[in-house]
Amino acid sequence: VQLQASGGGLVQAGGSLRLACAASGRIISIETMSWYRQSPGKQRELVASQTTSGSTNYADFVKGRFTISRDDAKNAVYLQMNSLKPEDTAVYYCNADVTYYDTAYLPRDMTYWGKGTQVTVSS
Repeated sequence: VQLQASGGGLVQAGGSLRLACAASGRIISIETMSWYRQSPGKQRELVASQTTSGSTNYADFVKGRFTISRDDAKNAVYLQMNSLKPEDTAVYYCNADVTYYDTAYLPRDMTYWGKGTQVTVSS
């Protein structure tokens, strides 16, 4: 299973970006898909998550500005980021709790991370 994130870039404060992350492999289902971020010198932190039932969870610092969504037919998760601030500058990582078939076609559970995409917000 692999997660591939895209959509990062450079944007001015107040602008918008949309991140996308798609999972590929012998996937049976994905329970929770999430976005995390990490700034230099800081720990990785949860930005938003969404379960397969549609329940969402947002960090306080993005509530009202960011929206997470999923397309389960594509095993994809998105993060719409509006009203961006310089403090949103970070590498953004997607994360997924995946049930997949192993090489013996037995179901396994594992959490996967994408490689990260850089978001830079200029003031």
